[in-house]
Amino acid sequence: MLFLTGSFLTLFLALSITGSPIEVRNSPIIVPLTRRLDVSNATIDLLQHDKARAAAFMDYNTHSRRAAIIPTRFASSSKYTVALIVGNPPQPVNDLLVDTGSAVTWITPYAESGRNTKQRVGEIYGGEQFPEKSFSGTFFIDTVTLGDGLTIPDYELAVASTKTNFERYDGVLGIGPRSLTLETLKDDPAATYPTFTDWLVTKGAIRQNIVGIFFKSVTKGRDSAVGELAFGEPDDTKCTSDIVYTDITKAPVSRNYWGIDLTITYRDGVILLPTAGIIATSREFIYIASYAFDWYRVGTGATFDEPTGLLRITPDQYGALGFLNFHIGNQKQKQVLTLTADAQIWPHSLNYKIHGAEDNGIYLIIKRLDEREKMGFIIGYTFMQRFYTVLDGDNRKVGFATTPFTYAVTNW
Repeated sequence: MLFLTGSFLTLFLALSITGSPIEVRNSPIIVPLTRRLDVSNATIDLLQHDKARAAAFMDYNTHSRRAAIIPTRFASSSKYTVALIVGNPPQPVNDLLVDTGSAVTWITPYAESGRNTKQRVGEIYGGEQFPEKSFSGTFFIDTVTLGDGLTIPDYELAVASTKTNFERYDGVLGIGPRSLTLETLKDDPAATYPTFTDWLVTKGAIRQNIVGIFFKSVTKGRDSAVGELAFGEPDDTKCTSDIVYTDITKAPVSRNYWGIDLTITYRDGVILLPTAGIIATSREFIYIASYAFDWYRVGTGATFDEPTGLLRITPDQYGALGFLNFHIGNQKQKQVLTLTADAQIWPHSLNYKIHGAEDNGIYLIIKRLDEREKMGFIIGYTFMQRFYTVLDGDNRKVGFATTPFTYAVTNW
């Protein structure tokens, strides 16, 4: 049995993609998702939560790209996680956060059966503002099994010897673009290294650098079948329409993530002019620029609820809510995705998880975006619960399709 080393580089050393070949299987590789609900007595202070994440993005824009990892790591009412099996004999790793906002995959310590690669993982941190959010450790070569029995030998896995403020999770599955690995290698900051999806392509496990994301709308508890990741190609069985793709935006900041261009209308009026933003599985809500948020508030008649930091409406206003339409892409790639009234509200049964919320309150999932985040919007998982989402790394595109949950009533 191997042990983790005690001295660390400041950041990552490159992953090797050599090793034993694996069986080429038909795509897609399906990995089930679990929705991990924080069932502690703690509530989420959204105002403080948002300020912290905005500050991390500001640090990203003004100091170091490494801070891009940090916004995915603050406490949340719930997260989507995946499970892997590692080593021989097999050892389960049950709760890896699914993160489109980082490109790093790592797990907590286990009884290593593989070979130490002598590639050490140093601290990942967010600069001076959030040094407490970190992990460090070592790369090991070991066997990893995921999805419906796909076994991958000789995978170089980052194993944390120490972690801070990740107590409830077993690691992170980073499915962000490879560009997010820039400046994570101390000895070669201009280099990038393969993501988990890159590695599957290189080893021949999948034919395309594509991840399909299906989130099932659920309201409470922990469900063993709340969605899936599909590696290699989309899972068309989860879609009720064709998948329509749009190019990754060319706008600064957003282009480093799964960023797209869009316009938003409420009823028939434009509230968000054409702008760029990102898809983020780590965010609960939909964040839009301040002027758009104000127009939405006026259009819905909502009031700003100081205790929660959310917009609140009455039952009568809920009954009168209009459609919120997302016009994806430019004129040549236009697609309109619509959020119904039910899709615009926070799940009623989860009000108890929001600090300051009343049990009978109706709260909207549209929030004001902090200007420090340097983009026009951030689309969180409450949007992705309504639409199948495809991340196409080969062609630098993002695709959407409707699902059985697009128009379902699940939150009221």
